[in-house]
Amino acid sequence: MAAAFSLVELVLALGVAGFCLFAVFGLIPVGMQTNRNATSQTAATNIIAGIVADLRATPAGAMTSPQFAITFGTDKTLYFDTSGQASTSLSTDSRYRLSITWNSAPTGLHYAALKVTWPAPADPAVTTPSGSVETFAAFDRS
Repeated sequence: MAAAFSLVELVLALGVAGFCLFAVFGLIPVGMQTNRNATSQTAATNIIAGIVADLRATPAGAMTSPQFAITFGTDKTLYFDTSGQASTSLSTDSRYRLSITWNSAPTGLHYAALKVTWPAPADPAVTTPSGSVETFAAFDRS
């Protein structure tokens, strides 16, 4: 008689394999949500990096940044779409909201708190946004 697996062994093996596949397929939505969150956080971090670079590139004699027209010492809110295009007003394409708040600093220095939240229509002063990235930046203007 040839050696072979019994029907019971095959059913148990298929049951274990099916249970494992069920668990893996159950994790797919969690993985997709994690990927979506990571993508949003990366985009928000890139927005902040672009704003800080723009402010640092502002010549010492100027008070307004060249790319985003941000005036040093004046709080500002900008809106960004998924491709990174900035706007001063909320539109249907807006995905991210950037809030720049300037803090008091010694003469020649400017301190700014930059916060990106999403979705853009959710005002962080009124409701809790689904995500946010915040940083603090100092600018030596002397």
